[in-house]
Amino acid sequence: MPRPRPAPSRRAPRRFPRSAVPRPRTPGRTCKLFPLKDCPGPRDKDCLKIMDAFKGAFISKNPCSITKEDYEPLIKMDTQTIPCNKTLFWSKSKELAHQYTWVQGKMLTLEDTLLGYIADDLQWCGDPSTSEMNYESCPHWKKNCPNNPRSVFWHVISQKFAEAACGVVQVMLNGSRDEPFDKNSTFGSVEVFHLHPNKVHTLQAWVMHDIERVSSDSCSGPSINELKLIVNKRNITFVCQNNYRPARFVQCVKNPEHSSCRSII
Repeated sequence: MPRPRPAPSRRAPRRFPRSAVPRPRTPGRTCKLFPLKDCPGPRDKDCLKIMDAFKGAFISKNPCSITKEDYEPLIKMDTQTIPCNKTLFWSKSKELAHQYTWVQGKMLTLEDTLLGYIADDLQWCGDPSTSEMNYESCPHWKKNCPNNPRSVFWHVISQKFAEAACGVVQVMLNGSRDEPFDKNSTFGSVEVFHLHPNKVHTLQAWVMHDIERVSSDSCSGPSINELKLIVNKRNITFVCQNNYRPARFVQCVKNPEHSSCRSII
């Protein structure tokens, strides 16, 4: 289905839907594809320098002994900022979150930032015996390797993304899971604890249920109450909404005849 042209008064949306872009096998090529118009900065990005800093964090190193400090040179190069009220976190709802930001055209997930865009869906690591990147056979964090390049990278940039958020921020959660809020997820263990109360005044949770499953009032469940307690303790207002209507419309594009979709039109 072709996407309509954006209205002249709006910021131009992303050049391609994420699912329509063939994923390059190297982060360097991904860097060059990054659409600068998505966010303020980094207009003067230099992909070669960025990739040198990225690879310098793990090349020729033990892939299970990477530290946050290894990525500091890369993080210092990232000057990108997200406007207030435009940050969208997600947990166990990646596909819908990205579909929503693509259609909505203003909000941004971590994967819509330069560093997140470069590493999204990419596997990588290094090895002490070579100066080449390994894209194929990297150790998994569950197999006694929590400090691998990928896990440390996402922890570092997730923390930075949360610390930079301001105004009203949103999180999209998966209401079809037994626990929509997972305290062991990146959002539950990193991002929610690095929101600054002096910058963020409200966290809106959108609990989305799969179209084919029975919807429930997840906002009143114990999982979301746990999130509410964490947020309120940090002096941030918490608001929860089941099946946020604009995001529900995105879900209904694939299944317009479903009864739950006909009822929201």
